[in-house]
Amino acid sequence: MSHPSLGLPPLDETAGFPRAAARMRASTATIGLRALETAVTDDPTMKERLGETRLRYLLRDTEIWTDRLALCVAAADPTPMRTFAEHIVPPNRRRRISMDDLVRLAEGYRASVRSVLGPAEQVPANAALDAAIEVFRWHRRIAGDARKRNKILEFIYKGA
Repeated sequence: MSHPSLGLPPLDETAGFPRAAARMRASTATIGLRALETAVTDDPTMKERLGETRLRYLLRDTEIWTDRLALCVAAADPTPMRTFAEHIVPPNRRRRISMDDLVRLAEGYRASVRSVLGPAEQVPANAALDAAIEVFRWHRRIAGDARKRNKILEFIYKGA
């Protein structure tokens, strides 16, 4: 994403599909709810592991997800979604939401956006979601989400 203080031009929101982005923004609540439902359907244990509070956090964040995805579709550039994915990792770590759950949510977006976008309009959306998934998988590797946490080490590091 370009930055004005670096002298780079701003992101051109007419380079891609601005009408499709407007349709996405108009149905933000529906897309976000369907994406979360799809993620929970794909992994039924997600509802038990996260609980109602963390699922509500994810549902609240879907509005921003949809806006970033719409920006990517309008500009035909996956950079805003990649940057957004980098920024949401720390808050979700604090909430103890694993990166695998965020990958499932991104895949849920891939499925739910199909109801609003046409085949040509899905190409930039899929590229943006792939960029976000790549970020989540990289952070998953660093934080060790693939392994079950050791309760003793977790207790020791929690106090430090």
